[in-house]
Amino acid sequence: MTLTDFPVFAFSAIACWATGSLLQILVRRYPAVRYPSYAVMLAGTAFIVWFIVSYWITLERPPLRTLGETRLWYAALIPAVGFLVEYRWKIGWLKYYCMVLAAFFLGINLAHPDVFDKALMPALQSVWFIPHVVVYLVGYVLLAASSAAAWHNIYSGFRSKTELLGYSLSHYLALLGFVLLTFGLVFGALWAKEAWGHYWTWDPKETWAFISWLAYLGYLHLSANGTGRNKLQWYLALSFLVLLVCWFGVNYMPSAQNSVHSYQPD
Repeated sequence: MTLTDFPVFAFSAIACWATGSLLQILVRRYPAVRYPSYAVMLAGTAFIVWFIVSYWITLERPPLRTLGETRLWYAALIPAVGFLVEYRWKIGWLKYYCMVLAAFFLGINLAHPDVFDKALMPALQSVWFIPHVVVYLVGYVLLAASSAAAWHNIYSGFRSKTELLGYSLSHYLALLGFVLLTFGLVFGALWAKEAWGHYWTWDPKETWAFISWLAYLGYLHLSANGTGRNKLQWYLALSFLVLLVCWFGVNYMPSAQNSVHSYQPD
């Protein structure tokens, strides 16, 4: 499996998510389509998982090195969060936001494809490489879902008990995401010590990772001090922009050209 096969899987996944979502509209009138609609949406995620596993086998390493490779994981993980939330808390609207975000990142990969490369630099040949990247990816996925829930809550205005449950959902997703960001920072420091001899060097990527962590620490501080729900939802909705700068934006800053985290242009 190579990147030439990726468009087939990406378009198949997006088509499944779109078809399943459209079928959901018919559920009230035709209850029999409920389970087929879920099956089609889950099939969309399965296409991306299938590609990741096959691509992993071809690369002979985890596809976690480039931004494009991490976006593949993101596209597989965030719909799963939406499905799990609906299964656990019976909140169905989050999965649509999650599938849109997944399709968006697949679209970026389609527009800016990676270069196929099996090489793994010496700095990445560390026991901390996979834990650090995976923990951060799952944390980013949870915080993206939290932000999506916050935008939904702002739009709905907490008009019902269901929307109050949505507020609790955005809070708990942010809390869990913050925990994973914390582990990501710790794993990253241990990896840096092994690879470069220092736990922390104020590299642009490290600095923005710390800023992201502080942003969500600020949210928890405001929440603990009784800040109003609407202000907290705006805070969560906009905080994800800081993560996007850390994940993508920092690579385009002039100071990042000499970053030790620049393994390959994306």
